[in-house]
Amino acid sequence: MPRSTSSKRRRIADQLIDILVHLHSVVPADVGLGDFGRPEGYLERQVRRFTEQLARAKTRELPELEDLARRLAAALPAETDATIVHGDYRLDNAILDERGRIVAILDWEMATLGDPLADIGLLMMYWADRDELDRLAAPGIASAAITALPGFPTRDEAAARYAERSGRDLSNRDFYTVLAHFKLAVILENMHARFLAGGTVGAGFEVIGQQVLLLTNRGLEIADKSSVAALRG
Repeated sequence: MPRSTSSKRRRIADQLIDILVHLHSVVPADVGLGDFGRPEGYLERQVRRFTEQLARAKTRELPELEDLARRLAAALPAETDATIVHGDYRLDNAILDERGRIVAILDWEMATLGDPLADIGLLMMYWADRDELDRLAAPGIASAAITALPGFPTRDEAAARYAERSGRDLSNRDFYTVLAHFKLAVILENMHARFLAGGTVGAGFEVIGQQVLLLTNRGLEIADKSSVAALRG
């Protein structure tokens, strides 16, 4: 592979991290967003709301996913400073020009004020290392294969760049990454329920139920190996 291609991929990755650092450095009140959301209790609400959504959407027994919900509720960290949270920050939502510069970030529908490390947890879920491609089975996760190409930093290297440039402590990173897996699994379980009820049609929806299990198992794997004791169950 030409060195220029590898270098370009590294620059893209570095930009993606640095833009997130900049977003999280913005003081909401300074840009007219002081009342954009309710940052207090953000993490607790996320866990509670998605746990409630799971209870409403269930069409089958999902003890492992319910176990993830229990572990997350027990492992809630003290929240960091409240910032603008994108809510779906990943490479798929970046627009690049022909020189590989990120010129726009899309899909702000989930944006609010809250714990900025929620964005890091989601980005880490979508950031694949080179030995993980066989695990990327859920919708949208497969695109993470891009970050496994030569030139992209590893997940740990990307997280380290964010920590260094933002000054934020990522010792609870596993919590946020497991939270991202839990939320996406619940979203897909909702889609699975609609599919079974005949409300969602189209190619690919028949495998979403299995993808829920794959995401759940990946979340449990991270939790079981975590240095965060409460996540280990």
